[in-house]
Amino acid sequence: MAINQEVEMTDAEIDEFLGRNETGVLSLARSDDPYAIPISYGYDASERAIYLRLVSTAESEKRDFLDSEPDARLVVYDEAQSTYRSVIATGALCNIPPSELTPNEIAQYGQAKRPLFEIWAQGTDELDIELYRLAPVSLEGRRTDVEREE
Repeated sequence: MAINQEVEMTDAEIDEFLGRNETGVLSLARSDDPYAIPISYGYDASERAIYLRLVSTAESEKRDFLDSEPDARLVVYDEAQSTYRSVIATGALCNIPPSELTPNEIAQYGQAKRPLFEIWAQGTDELDIELYRLAPVSLEGRRTDVEREE
């Protein structure tokens, strides 16, 4: 397999890509300690903001990271035939209390895909479900076309 062409995606291509996809990998970092999880998201192209619904327990590693206000990076990628695309959004996660949600934010959280069923070791009364917004300070996309050897 040889790389035929690699180009940066335009803002319009990034917006279309993030709007069309619904899952990615969220990485959180504090000092030298990384944490990464697969997540689903909603995307608002007009604000270029990403909306996340994160579920954790009080004693979970995810909760420890979220409480530390870590740096965040969301990676969304796909492969279609001989083309690979990826977008990386970098910034800070902002927790949005339900009482402060705007109608637009409610619509974005509604677009975040969720599994048809969820399985948790704990009962739902022990789960913290919080809403976050990632307004990237950096939003970069790349498209790579490859030539496949037969």
